[in-house]
Amino acid sequence: MEKSRTIDSHTILYGVFGDPIRHSRSPIMLNRAFQEAGINAVYAAFHVRPDELGNAVRGIRALGYRGINVTIPHKVEVMPYLDAIDEGARIVGAVNTIVNEAGKLVGYNTDGIGYVRSLKEETGIVLTGKRVLLLGAGGAARGVAYALAKEGVACIYIANRTKERAIELAETISAYTKTVGLGLDELGDIVDEVDFVLNTTSAGMHPHVDELPMPIELLRAHHLVSDLIYNPRITRFLREAEAKGARIHGGLGMFIYQGAYAFEYWTGTPAPVAAMRQVVEQSLAE
Repeated sequence: MEKSRTIDSHTILYGVFGDPIRHSRSPIMLNRAFQEAGINAVYAAFHVRPDELGNAVRGIRALGYRGINVTIPHKVEVMPYLDAIDEGARIVGAVNTIVNEAGKLVGYNTDGIGYVRSLKEETGIVLTGKRVLLLGAGGAARGVAYALAKEGVACIYIANRTKERAIELAETISAYTKTVGLGLDELGDIVDEVDFVLNTTSAGMHPHVDELPMPIELLRAHHLVSDLIYNPRITRFLREAEAKGARIHGGLGMFIYQGAYAFEYWTGTPAPVAAMRQVVEQSLAE
């Protein structure tokens, strides 16, 4: 029996800004979270074009929205419009969650911490001392690399098609743990010594479901192989890794936990994670 909700003049407003946005599962997930927690709030999706981003952020203040998620392509560009930026978001160089503290807009990044929480809960891995191969050097890679470094991994190899970007990200993260930037053609040299392989690229995401982020023959049975993509739920990369005897971990948990952290920053109450996961899984199955 679902708790019924009424939108009234006390309803607190939240939303997500993106371009495109109509595919977003965030409204389903966060409205379910508010309902489950008995909070009088509503969460909507806003299609915000890049040239309107500044106006949209000013609208958060003017209309008294309590919180906003920020997705592609606004995570970096939104930063200059905010009043304060959390340390993690500053180092990562991207914001995905805005909290409106009585007119002061504070930016956070919950992607990396959301990913790590999901990884630990779903696989039981102890990250301290592990050697990681991170595929990709974009925005998602930055957040995750920082969060993994803060968890105490021993070394992060960052591999990217454009090697310069991998080296640049490796330099940023080297303040927190040992890092090495590589080209994708150099994976053969290091693949046997890593414990954990993580794809942060879009290779394999719907509709390009047959793309692979690296050659499968380099994967080993001792690897834990993880993918940030959650549509499809199990990518070709994970399927083939599992066939080689590796343990696998999909990206849905990261999506759920980045939303859970946002919910917790906004409301100060623990997120109803099980209900959030259930409603997202249901929507992906439809």
